[in-house]
Amino acid sequence: MTMFSMARAQPARLTAFALAAGTLLLAGCTVGPDYRGAPSVAPQALRATQFPHARGGVDADAPAAAAWWVALHDDTLNTLIDAALAHSPDIRAAQARVRQSRASLRGHEGDALPKVNASGTMVHMRSPDTSLLGGNSAASGRGRGPLELYIAGFDASWEIDLFGGTRRAVEAASAEADATQADLADAHVQLAAEVAQAYVGLRDQQARLALVKASAQLEDEMLQLTRQRRARGVASELDVERLFTQVENTRARILPLESQLVESLDQLALLTGQAPGALDDTLAGAQPLPQVPATIAIGNPSALLQARPDIRAAERRLASQNAQIGEQKAKWFPKLSILGDLGFSAMDPGHLVRKDNLNWFVVPRLQWNVLDFGRVAAAVDQAEAGRDGAAAKYESAVLGALRDADVALARYGHQRENVYRLRSVESSASRAATLTRQRYAAGTASTLDWLDAERTRFSAEQDRISGDAQLLRDFVALQKALGLGWQVQG
Repeated sequence: MTMFSMARAQPARLTAFALAAGTLLLAGCTVGPDYRGAPSVAPQALRATQFPHARGGVDADAPAAAAWWVALHDDTLNTLIDAALAHSPDIRAAQARVRQSRASLRGHEGDALPKVNASGTMVHMRSPDTSLLGGNSAASGRGRGPLELYIAGFDASWEIDLFGGTRRAVEAASAEADATQADLADAHVQLAAEVAQAYVGLRDQQARLALVKASAQLEDEMLQLTRQRRARGVASELDVERLFTQVENTRARILPLESQLVESLDQLALLTGQAPGALDDTLAGAQPLPQVPATIAIGNPSALLQARPDIRAAERRLASQNAQIGEQKAKWFPKLSILGDLGFSAMDPGHLVRKDNLNWFVVPRLQWNVLDFGRVAAAVDQAEAGRDGAAAKYESAVLGALRDADVALARYGHQRENVYRLRSVESSASRAATLTRQRYAAGTASTLDWLDAERTRFSAEQDRISGDAQLLRDFVALQKALGLGWQVQG
């Protein structure tokens, strides 16, 4: 090589090096705002060591996220919730959305990689008879025989992500996939609470139905005794009518409760992914209401942010919306694509893959939408508005979670104290009714005395059963407000 040719080659190498270096630098550029985390919401409330209206029966230990229902020590409830989490259509729908979002993420990740296609072609042709064209050359007048041409090759294209549009799309898709995973966890929370509430309602109805039937039987026995006393002239016809009215009023409570039982059984069947009536035999026998634990771990307000899946979902969607701003802004800038083709062509397939039959080319392509009449600007404005809306939804989710937890704690604490009083009232009313019934049987108490004592006992026992059921409902609502009842999904 002469000195002159070396001098000409040197600038060419420098130019190529500069272009490559510039491409790499641009490839590291990502337009749009970087995500800095969720905005601060209610900082003073989240820094508190406890919830404002927490009462007795709770402590600040961090609760476990999953399976809070095992603390109720009810095997039937455990089985129902496990069945619901395994077979509920709502859970399967949430799982499908998770798979869908993950597939979308893989698709966006694939956009950053080259696209390669393979092709193969065989051409069978015959040239036309040129004599028909009036040619006078020696070669005219005859068409060539059948010809065959074999072509095989690969073509590839790669859009270099100069300004990070594809990277922002991957970032948005990844955050959305995380959000759908949190949605699945939230579906677990909601479903477990619904099953527990329906189960508590069922056991409450069964307990009250058993009480009504027992009361009706006792009152019927007293009615028969009063009729005997009336036959002996000790009791009046008015006493008999009053007792008969009391018996019928008590019996009238049975049918509505039996109707509610059917509704609760069908609701549990639906929640567990079964047809109506599927659980009638399994849950037909009355069982006592579960007992809430002596103390409940509730954590503190700041731990609520990590525990509640709906808050995590809102935060991840905020991150996704933020990334979409950069995805849209990247459309303002040029796009650089590299197109390439590598192929072989031959008349004989046995000679196809030969060096002499190779053809190839590489073409860089620069595309820039310099005039779009505001379309990209509108898309950016839309993405920024979406980001602002997601931030507002996140703030609402945090404030709503703090409200839910505080209200649930207040209700649970008050109901816990109320149950103690209801049980005391029930014990007193039961003793009074027993004494009055003994006096009535001995003839030292009137029918009105016995009826008043029996009504008081019946009402006190009904109130106690309802109070126990309400305490359980408040316990379940508290677990739901704390965002518990989900498990990590793979």
